[in-house]
Formats: sequence, structure tokens, C-alpha cells
Amino acid sequence: MNFLNHEVPKKIKNDLSKTFNSFKSTVLSLLVLGLIFTSCSEDNTVEPENQLEDTEEVQRSAEIDQIDNVLGDLVIEAYEEEESDLANRSAQSRDIPDCVTITVVAQQGYRQVTIDFGTEGCIVRGHLLKGQIVFDYTRNPEAQQIMINYNLIDFYFDAKNIIASRSILKELSNEYGNPQFTHDLDITVIWPNGVQASREGTKIREWVEGFGSGIFSDNVFEITGNWTATFVNGNTHTYEVIMPLRREVICTYFVSGIFDVQRTNFGGLFDYGDGDCDNEATFTFNNGREIPITLN
Repeated sequence: MNFLNHEVPKKIKNDLSKTFNSFKSTVLSLLVLGLIFTSCSEDNTVEPENQLEDTEEVQRSAEIDQIDNVLGDLVIEAYEEEESDLANRSAQSRDIPDCVTITVVAQQGYRQVTIDFGTEGCIVRGHLLKGQIVFDYTRNPEAQQIMINYNLIDFYFDAKNIIASRSILKELSNEYGNPQFTHDLDITVIWPNGVQASREGTKIREWVEGFGSGIFSDNVFEITGNWTATFVNGNTHTYEVIMPLRREVICTYFVSGIFDVQRTNFGGLFDYGDGDCDNEATFTFNNGREIPITLN
């Protein structure tokens, strides 16, 4: 019998065709599922890792905010205390602890004030400070604006080395009748593990509550401004306050306020909350994803 010329029965042909088509369908399904799982794997691993790195930098920038707050508090409080004494006004109730030494060098129309935390450090508002803050200004009781310049000498904030030579412009009264301080933000922070970040820009601190009460601890400031943070790895973030940051001196952290953060391929809103004094904040990415932030 010649099997090569033997015709295959029609039923067998149909069965073979069905089997082959089923096999093709299975292979195509597996390929599609493989692509889907690969895509999901990439979305769920690579992107969150990048976002985690980005939000760590945003969190470090929030730590710089804390440092700015305390430095500003201390310079303003020491300045107000000195001016109260010179003007024979009722002095502010001192909120700076006794472990801090304040000395004044006085000349005609000029003051230099040194705030010394010692080499072993002193706990101030929950933070261990070491080194010195030295500021000076030209005294003019009639002036509507006073420029206060200050330097940090061997200064550490909770083991972070802080390098800064900065200025604060004090306005006796802004358009709302409140004292206002405009800070330049040229500062470098070096963390104990070697991570480093620098900040430049402007921060405006409006004194909205407590001025003239004689008690520094009841003071409240609202902060606006914009600045740029540059990290040692080359990443640069821009920040702009879109809802004033509320600074109550009795609280270590901002109690409310929102600023916008932008960087190439990354951005979002950092929100300090609705008024509670805590270390909790949130960050909402531009795509709407929200994550909690715990401040140190």
C-alpha cells in the first residue's frame, strides 16, 4: 500500500486542525499573560523605589525646615530681649534655657550678640545644639527696617553639622500691621552618615500672634516663600509655599500649611495637616498617590 498517496480521512483532518488551533491559542495566551506580569512587575517595583528615594529627600528638606525654625526663633528672641532692655520696655519672658550663655558686645549704635550652647551641647526645644550663633546689627530705634546678620560657628543640630552665614531683614510693621522677618536661606546641612544638602532662597516669617505680650512661647508665625534644595548626588528640588506654614513656637513642627515640590519626573504637595502639633505629614504625588511622612 502506498501510504504517501493515501488520503487522510476528513474526520482526522478536522481533529488535527482543532488540536493545532487550541495549541496556538494557549501559546498566545501565555505570551500575553507574560507581558502583563512583566509590566505589572516593573510598575510595582521600579517606580515605588524611585519614589521612595525622592520622598526621602523631601523628608530631609523638612528637617532643614526644623533647623531654620529653631535658628530663626533663637536669633529673633535674643534680638527682642536685647532691644527690650535697651528701650527700657518690659523684657520678654526668656524662653531660652539657662544652659545657653548670651553675651553682648555694645558700641555706639552697634550690637554683637553671641548665643553659646557650649561644646557639650544644650537641649533647646527638644533638640541638642552645640556651638555658637553670632549675630550683629546696627541699632536705630527710629528705623522701620533692621538688618540682622548672623554666622554659625562649629554648630551642630542633633549631630547634623550646620554651615551658614545668613541675614534677616526685620520690618517693624508690614501691610497688615505685623512685624515681619525676611530670611535668606543660604545654608548647608551635613548628616552624620555623610548625606549633604544645601538650600538657597527666601523665607518670609510674619509674626501674627503674641507680639508684645512679653511671653515668647505664645508667639505664632506664618511662613511663605520659595527656595531650592540641592543634594550631594546632584538632585535639585524647587519648593514654593502655596498655603502659609503655621509655626507655633511651642511646637517643634509646623502645625499646618502646604508647599509644592517639583523635580524632573517627580513632584507633588507636602501637607503638614490641619493644626495638630505632631510629627505627621502627607505627600501627594502629581499622579494623586498619597503617602504618609513621619518627621524626625
